Amino acid sequence: MNGVRYFHAKSDRSGSFVRPHNLNQGISLLEALESRYKSDSTKDEEDEMYVLSTSNQRVSVQLLGKDQIQDKLRRFDELTSVSLPYMGISSPGIPSHINNTVPNIKELDLTGNLLSEWKDVGTICEQLPALRTINLSNNLMSPYKTNIPILKIIQVLVLNNTGVDWEQVELLRQSLTTIEELHIMGNNISRILPGSSSMVQGFDCLRLLNLENNCIDEWNEIMKLSQLRCLEKLYLNKNCLNSLFYPDNNERYESEVTCYKPFQNLCRLLLGNNNIDDVASIDSLNSFPNLVDIRLSENPITDPRRGGVPRFVLIARLAKVQILNGSEVTPRERKDSEIRYVRLVISRLHTSPEEIKQHPRLYELKKIHGIEDERPSSGTTVPQTISSGLLSITLNCVGASMGEKPPLTKKLPATTTVGKLKSLCESFFKLKSMKLKLYLQEEGSPFPLMLDNDTSSLMDLGIGNDSIILVDEEGS
Repeated sequence: MNGVRYFHAKSDRSGSFVRPHNLNQGISLLEALESRYKSDSTKDEEDEMYVLSTSNQRVSVQLLGKDQIQDKLRRFDELTSVSLPYMGISSPGIPSHINNTVPNIKELDLTGNLLSEWKDVGTICEQLPALRTINLSNNLMSPYKTNIPILKIIQVLVLNNTGVDWEQVELLRQSLTTIEELHIMGNNISRILPGSSSMVQGFDCLRLLNLENNCIDEWNEIMKLSQLRCLEKLYLNKNCLNSLFYPDNNERYESEVTCYKPFQNLCRLLLGNNNIDDVASIDSLNSFPNLVDIRLSENPITDPRRGGVPRFVLIARLAKVQILNGSEVTPRERKDSEIRYVRLVISRLHTSPEEIKQHPRLYELKKIHGIEDERPSSGTTVPQTISSGLLSITLNCVGASMGEKPPLTKKLPATTTVGKLKSLCESFFKLKSMKLKLYLQEEGSPFPLMLDNDTSSLMDLGIGNDSIILVDEEGS
């Protein structure tokens, strides 16, 4: 107005001029408590408690034990967990009244309120000596430089969608002396900025760090977290990472004082929905000392439709993984996956020997499972010890217009191609007039793998004994 800038909006069209009398000034924490836990339900609210009968008539529902529950919730001095989301809280109220009213709160959810000042958060925490968990998600917190709030008792701090960046996290660090879980999702964080060195220091009790849904695109930024000694779980889903690595002995990520290895105690790493597209990144996960729970779903490298690798290859390449993409890797699945992977690699090596460098676990797995690799003597491109066997394959019709057909288990040569198998299915199930699609049903995988190359053999695809192939029709 008249060349004067009164504020900076967060983005285009994200700011407005509003008349003061139209603004909601908010209420205090104590007022929200009274409204949430002591007010009786209105007639309109009770009228909304109903189910529809078979004749589509409303039948009122009465909450069993409602009076006893409400009576318990009204005894503020006994409350240990309080949820006040989207109540319009903008201030703590009179500080001393908070402690006198709800002295035993351990968990406090303030999601989606109007809090913005850290001094108000500090006041709330100071007045609640039993508080251990506080959720401030969707409160737009103002940056601060001084007067760091007292948060020394907090063990779980949730700051999702608050605008808090890593620079502010570093300023909070000296106050978060007992923090065990820190959640900072959706804050547009692209860089990890340590306070006084090249590595993030302190956070001596931090076990879980949630950085999901941010903008981190360089693994070097994540390596700045590698000296957090108690860190067990690191959540990086929905970032922009293209690759990852584990440093070798020549790279200076190891603590010079204690010989502490990078990510020494990390056991869970979630990397779903990034841009990882190389198997070298997958193989590097073997170098993390204690990593057993990994999520890689929704990355190019794990999407066979985009040239990625299927679940069995991931399991075979990841020697220590016990949980992959949220599903347990059973001993049976590991054995089957590793044998299938070796079979697949051996079939390829005879035509592309240089590919051996891309499979660092091949010799180890051949030794574990006693698989021999005999070179063909003339013309053939298939190892004799593998190709000579028959595979037990169960074929299961799933097409909508195929009718109910019982599954068939057949002994097939490992050299059978996908195209040949389609022809056999037409004969087995009398499906002459249909164009077929075949899918491999894999243990632990939410979706079957489409077998779309008619020239690939069962061995080329790493399909092993007792596999299940789904028979569908095109266009279904």
